Amino acid sequence: MAAGPASEAQYDYIVVGSGAGGGTLAARLAEAGARVLLIEAGGDPRQLQGSDPAYPDQNRLPDDYDVPVLHPFASENTGQRWEFFVRHYNSQQLQERDPKFVPEENGIFYPRAGTLGGCTAHNAQIFVYPHNEDWDYIAELTGDDSWNRDAMRKIFQRMENCEHRFFLYRWLAKLGLDWTRHGWNGWLTTQKAVPIRALGDEGLVATIFDSAAKAIKEQPNQEEGLDWFVESQGDPNDWRLVSSNATGLRYPPLTNRNHQRIGSRERVLEVKARHPDRLTLALHTLVTRVLFDDHNRAVGVEIMEGERLYRAAWQPSETEPERKAVYCAKEVILSGGAFNTPQLLMLSGIGPKAELEKHGIAVRVDLPGVGLNMQDRYEVGVVNEMNRDWEVLTGAKFAAGDPQYGEWSRRRHGVYTTNGAILAVIKRSLPERPLPDLFCFGLLGLFKGYFPGYSALFPAHLNYLTWAILKAHTVNTAGTVTLRSADPRDPPQIDFRYFEEGNDENGADLDSVVAGIKFVRTMTAKLMKKGLIVKEHLPGVEVQTDAQLKQFVRDHAWGHHASCTCSIGPRDRLGVLSGDFKVHGVSGLRVVDASVFPRIPGFFIVSAVYMVGEKAADVIIKQSGIV
Repeated sequence: MAAGPASEAQYDYIVVGSGAGGGTLAARLAEAGARVLLIEAGGDPRQLQGSDPAYPDQNRLPDDYDVPVLHPFASENTGQRWEFFVRHYNSQQLQERDPKFVPEENGIFYPRAGTLGGCTAHNAQIFVYPHNEDWDYIAELTGDDSWNRDAMRKIFQRMENCEHRFFLYRWLAKLGLDWTRHGWNGWLTTQKAVPIRALGDEGLVATIFDSAAKAIKEQPNQEEGLDWFVESQGDPNDWRLVSSNATGLRYPPLTNRNHQRIGSRERVLEVKARHPDRLTLALHTLVTRVLFDDHNRAVGVEIMEGERLYRAAWQPSETEPERKAVYCAKEVILSGGAFNTPQLLMLSGIGPKAELEKHGIAVRVDLPGVGLNMQDRYEVGVVNEMNRDWEVLTGAKFAAGDPQYGEWSRRRHGVYTTNGAILAVIKRSLPERPLPDLFCFGLLGLFKGYFPGYSALFPAHLNYLTWAILKAHTVNTAGTVTLRSADPRDPPQIDFRYFEEGNDENGADLDSVVAGIKFVRTMTAKLMKKGLIVKEHLPGVEVQTDAQLKQFVRDHAWGHHASCTCSIGPRDRLGVLSGDFKVHGVSGLRVVDASVFPRIPGFFIVSAVYMVGEKAADVIIKQSGIV
């Protein structure tokens, strides 16, 4: 690895972080002819060994990575997990009301992945396109039309290889007839798991489907919802639905290839195999700060080499490797995500002056917006115990050797091709909401949020149905990421400031989540009446009034789409980046990850982050004249 003056650098670009943003960007730059060093703090999840809480004495990789249904186990696999413990509330009294609170850590478990592919290595693989208004807002904010809805859809089409629509659409697209505006030849394959009615439990699944359809019919504009469902066959990413902000029944497309996880790991390794002279991959390498020359230009990074150096890792290393410098000729690009990118900027002297001085860090650029504006979804689960185990999970151990694993490994068929979700509903929480803001999806299993050991509940409870309610387009922007210390191995302090502690003055977020619970209960009422559901465990039948439901949401809500902590926007409005991803106040430094958004986009953020990686590559290639 190169170490020396920038004029002698072996690389054009250094990209820090291999997730949906950084991995995508590094691969595209290498394809375009640039010399790229991609640095990742973890290792390759298909080469590592690690266990999970359900099977603590077994190596569960690469299965936890590969098999779609095993994503909860992937998020707790010791080979790749990073454990952040965050605060939902500054108030200790409020924080301790959450049953997920971990006293020893004084926070709530927030799973992240320190591995090649970043959080694409453990996510639920759901790939839902953002709302067009999300892109138009950035275009308006920056005055740059390359951010608008049509331009960003073209990026999506270039990236996607859609395999979940009828094959005729692919052929029609070749003739210029592409109503869906999917991508058909990109690197990121999207699939649908086997049809829900092929999973077994036909009567029960049909009842769930029918009860959802009946609940939607009772919603405002239900005729439009039914028309949209017929037109798109339940595909949430069909351009006609996206353009119409459509609501209704949907299936969740997954980032799978041959019904196996695919993410930025596969993208990086495939490009590296084609261009080994252009793309260099440094695994088990922790970046400690960005290096600058006398003109405030980023010229490289300082690193430490070794496994599990970051203290969020499972059983972090106690060694203290020497620090080395590695240089690049053109730019450093930070892609560490909403927690680590602002931390790294602050460690490099870029951030709020008072925060840096508190930790003895020399101020290079007083940039108050670094670490502010943090946003997330709010999620809760309506958890129901069924009157019997799911037929499709008979004998399931969520492990190699069980019948379902055999069906997946031999034929890529069966329930393990799913991520556990059988059906989704997109809707507005309240008629006055400008965009659909609820994504409600039914899961075969017991899921009540993230806490250490949560994944072990799945094989132990085969007779549960959880409706997860995801509240998108949240109003609260009051979350922060600050430093615990000037030690780059220490995770930062992460404070979300939920609900009343935040800046949602009218309580719109809380009202929307409560409306989601009420809607889900209209879907489960039929199952309860038929005796298929024997008990609602959460919120529980005793929780009925609006006041009770609001308290339940305050006490139980969680999130896992942290974003917006280095947002695009003017510096005088607490922006950190220009519209071309450049950090204000310095040169040669950009950010490309989930932290760049001024407002959290869509429902599931990974699709937007992949698109940002592609867009950043376009910008850099054009500005640098690589080709």
